[in-house]
Amino acid sequence: MTQPQKFQEIAENLSFLDDWEDQFEYIIELGKALPKLSDAQRVPENKVSGCVAQVWLAVEKTPSDAGPVFHIKGESDAMIVQGLVAVLLALYSDRPASEIAATDAIAIFDEMGLREHLTTQRSNGLISMVNRIRAQAQAA
Repeated sequence: MTQPQKFQEIAENLSFLDDWEDQFEYIIELGKALPKLSDAQRVPENKVSGCVAQVWLAVEKTPSDAGPVFHIKGESDAMIVQGLVAVLLALYSDRPASEIAATDAIAIFDEMGLREHLTTQRSNGLISMVNRIRAQAQAA
């Protein structure tokens, strides 16, 4: 399955950065560019459990011929996690639920080498975010 253009650009940019610190700096910059969630979106039902940092993922669904399309917005109070949210949104947002459910972001992140420099807590938080998005997509 082809990944969204925005995600492909991020993956390509990361591949040009040899040093993991440069990669993390790039990811942090991606997070800084995300729009903030509204107070109405920063509610308990949008909060992701299993993350040390506070993370909210707000999903809006619109109908399409391919099934519901997920429009995902997210925010975290930790810079690196905010960046990981940005990468996840580039991979998952604005796609049909069936494609989201079939896309294993953890495997993709592992192929890119992104998880190897994350702490165990950050990695577990990333897994929690992915599991939440994919579970919502499977339920749709």
